[in-house]
Amino acid sequence: MTAVETTPRLASRVVNGILAIKPLFNLAKYQARQMMIKRAESIGVNWLQDAEKLRSRDWTIEFNRVNNPDLVYPDYYLRPFHAYNEGNLGWEPAAEVEVAAHAVHARIWKDAGAAGDSRLRQSYHDVLKAQLLTAPDDIVDLGCSVGMSTFALQKTFPNAKITGADLSPYFLAVADYQTQHSDQNSPTWVHAAAESTGLPSASFDLVSACLMFHELPRGAAIEILQEAKRLLRPGGHLAIMDMNPKSEIYAKMPPYILTLLKSTEPYMDDYFSFDLEGAIVQAGFTQPTLVGNTPRHRTIVAQAK
Repeated sequence: MTAVETTPRLASRVVNGILAIKPLFNLAKYQARQMMIKRAESIGVNWLQDAEKLRSRDWTIEFNRVNNPDLVYPDYYLRPFHAYNEGNLGWEPAAEVEVAAHAVHARIWKDAGAAGDSRLRQSYHDVLKAQLLTAPDDIVDLGCSVGMSTFALQKTFPNAKITGADLSPYFLAVADYQTQHSDQNSPTWVHAAAESTGLPSASFDLVSACLMFHELPRGAAIEILQEAKRLLRPGGHLAIMDMNPKSEIYAKMPPYILTLLKSTEPYMDDYFSFDLEGAIVQAGFTQPTLVGNTPRHRTIVAQAK
């Protein structure tokens, strides 16, 4: 595996020190959330109103349909994420995933605005279509969240059978609800860890992980790559779209913004110092190709040996 820098940059270490002080950590989380809400409003997305509409529903039917009550959550998943103390295990984060995605991705391109999220996903799928010689028949979307990435994949590959897997039953309940209002083929939702899905071996042509790996500690990331290899048929493809650690945008990020970002992303240092390409090869894949699909995101595609 190629040697990479494993020590965070000085600015990042300073930020880590600030966030180790609990009152400052809580303040940073609050400020990060308020910044995203204001950004959403500035692009015409009614964050609070849209989220409340979802949060006020009775989710009993959808939750019971997707929830695996016997699932044991890995420790890394029980930490606060994205300014939520409950991480991804609650109705507030589930109700706010979509509005947050529009806000976060609004400034990837200067003129993106509310269309930034769909443009990001389209840039990922453009790379996929250019690199996959044959359209996949069976796709699994790991870390599918509320299904935004799953439905986008379904639109790109309309004849494929798609399975979405996620650790949050709250997210999957929202995905199940959205399925009822979609005119696309209905994905199958699986409440499981991406590193141990319980899905049959050699049953997929494409394993996709969209904006998931930056939320993982290194050990879990390696296990997920091994699980992806198990799930793929020989010659099938793994595709990962996520933040690009080599983007100058992150290298030049002002300390204040970096502090807000890291307060919501506990595994950023691990992700940015991880030789993901080398780990993919060690998991049994060909040397991956890397394409910068936005100024701050990359798409990695590798084929199962």
